[in-house]
Amino acid sequence: MDRLPRRPIMLASAAVSLGLFLSIPLTHRAGLLTFGWLLAVSLLAGVAAVFFQTAYTVFLPSILDPEDLQEGNAALHGSASAAMIAGQGGGGLVVQLVGAVNGLLTNAATFAVSLICLLGIRHRERPAAKEPRTPGALAREVGQGLVLVARDPWFRALTLYSAASNVALMGYQSIVVVFLVKDIQLASGVVGALIAVSNAGGIIGALISRKVADRIGTARALLVFGLWQPMLALLIPLTFAGPGLLFYAVGGFCVSAAVVAENVIKSGFQQRYCPPELLGRLSASSYFLSYGALPLGALLGGVLGTTLGVRPAIWLLTAGVPLAGLILLASPVRGRRDLPVAPPTGADRCDLGTSLNGTG
Repeated sequence: MDRLPRRPIMLASAAVSLGLFLSIPLTHRAGLLTFGWLLAVSLLAGVAAVFFQTAYTVFLPSILDPEDLQEGNAALHGSASAAMIAGQGGGGLVVQLVGAVNGLLTNAATFAVSLICLLGIRHRERPAAKEPRTPGALAREVGQGLVLVARDPWFRALTLYSAASNVALMGYQSIVVVFLVKDIQLASGVVGALIAVSNAGGIIGALISRKVADRIGTARALLVFGLWQPMLALLIPLTFAGPGLLFYAVGGFCVSAAVVAENVIKSGFQQRYCPPELLGRLSASSYFLSYGALPLGALLGGVLGTTLGVRPAIWLLTAGVPLAGLILLASPVRGRRDLPVAPPTGADRCDLGTSLNGTG
């Protein structure tokens, strides 16, 4: 992402995803669909999604002024939350109407819409400076991204916080449907409605993130959304049938709002603070470390749910959501009103630059 134009990468990723999801109903009609091909489509679509997400994270600062980055990130995260609600709610209806295999035609169509929207972007990127490519250059660039995350106190704290938070979030989310169906004995429609209400918090989080940050400062807002508001996650294990469903709705709504709001603030900070020539490496490295914690959280949720019971496991895992915010409290975020908007100058910055260039 630091060496190639990002818009063509996004176009290629969307086109590959379109072809992959279109292949499932086509191979099914031809009698060639196998479980192995389903796994291959899942893997390749995931790879394309990683390329797309990293590319648009790096592409956004090139088409927006720095003061508009916060609003741009809010629009992206808010629309993603709205799409998640529509997708989860509409997926079941589509499957009921046309079946699971043909329902994936709808998924393919969304990537066609993505392609059309990307083609409508008229901005053209300036070509990156060409550098000589030597054997092992890609491995060195990957290492540079990891070094950047490890050495810079801001990037290190935010990445560690994201990883810890993702373990707790995925941990309880991996067993919450079991909790609602088996322990609370809710019908599937009620479970779907509760999850939709919970996800709707992401839209509100995107809308309020900039206003809160402007009023109290970006660093303080990050603590509010990363530490204090997630404490409401502890309402979720209090859920019981009837009026007690309000506990889940409020807790889940507030957690979703907090997650999206802090992601908006964090994305804007990284895009402004990180040197542009390193933003792709930073994004890929932070995604690898923070998203890599998701399967660990799912595994932890399953293990705790099996050994302790579902409700005790949810108590422990939801408590982990605000506890992850203690990483922010122990980082440079504490005691500041705003996050820095530019990398530091002087010895520390010079040391980082020489290390990344392979001479330090």
